[in-house]
Amino acid sequence: MRDLAGLDDRPAANVIPAMSETALAKVRALESLAASQPQQEIDTAHLFHAGLYARTIRIPAGVMITGALIKIPTVLIVSGDVVIYLDGEARELHGYHVFAASAGRKQAFVALADTDLTMLFPTAAKTIEAAERAFTDETDLLVSRRDTSFNTVTVTED
Repeated sequence: MRDLAGLDDRPAANVIPAMSETALAKVRALESLAASQPQQEIDTAHLFHAGLYARTIRIPAGVMITGALIKIPTVLIVSGDVVIYLDGEARELHGYHVFAASAGRKQAFVALADTDLTMLFPTAAKTIEAAERAFTDETDLLVSRRDTSFNTVTVTED
């Protein structure tokens, strides 16, 4: 496992590339295994502001999650201590990181400590459902769809 700490001064370290079909298949296999286990409820905070949608989750320490296949480029902010599975490689992240994250990725994360993930992108969407359809075709896999009582939503007039 490679540690990304200290690599932020190199431009390539701030980019999460699209994943190969082999890597995507590995995350899907992990997702299938995890689906048979008890599921952790995770709060999702949604923010609509100035033509942007930001979605933040906190992964509790010791919890593993897999994400939906992201079909558009986004910014991904990671704050905490986590193992992230990128294109065929697991890497540790410690601290605060801002990534240009490509379309065509489906990450797996294991939180070593409570870790916040925020994904944001420009959109004209005004509802959670429309924003989710804009970034993935796998909306049925989203925690925010399983139980909407774990969602908080902020919409500004800007």
